[in-house]
Amino acid sequence: MIKLATVPKYIKMNRKIGKKKFHFDDAFSGFERVGALKKVFGKRLGKALSTLEVHLYPAHATWGYMWVNKKKGVLVINEHYLRYGKTLSLYLDIIHELVHIKQYSDGLELFDESYDYVDRPTEIEAYKTAVRECKRLGMNKRQIVGYLRVPGWISGRKLNRLCKNIGL
Repeated sequence: MIKLATVPKYIKMNRKIGKKKFHFDDAFSGFERVGALKKVFGKRLGKALSTLEVHLYPAHATWGYMWVNKKKGVLVINEHYLRYGKTLSLYLDIIHELVHIKQYSDGLELFDESYDYVDRPTEIEAYKTAVRECKRLGMNKRQIVGYLRVPGWISGRKLNRLCKNIGL
């Protein structure tokens, strides 16, 4: 029997927050303890999390999960995904997007269109960080690939290329 990975007990996510704009630590806690994020942010992790602004995208939107607004450097989360998405996927996606927050603060171009999405250096770093956490949680390769497979976004050959690019 395959053991299902779970979000660490020290992670808390208020998935029913009533505000449309809030600071990260108003809804999420424990992320400062995530080793994969400590490796990316170093000593700046706590401050980055406490100052990060989060905007909810309307719940009626049927597309998108979460992303970084490239003009404002804020985390945008689809309200429906926050409320009803799989907890483990939400956790891993937050880790992925927090890497983009760090990249944004370092002045990197997050959406460099000269690269295909699965070849973009910023995406590769973010996925590697999320996959590092997947492995720490005990997920096997099949489970990790299942997490990476996003219907309508990443599938087939692109998924295989992404896995190769992140060393999976």
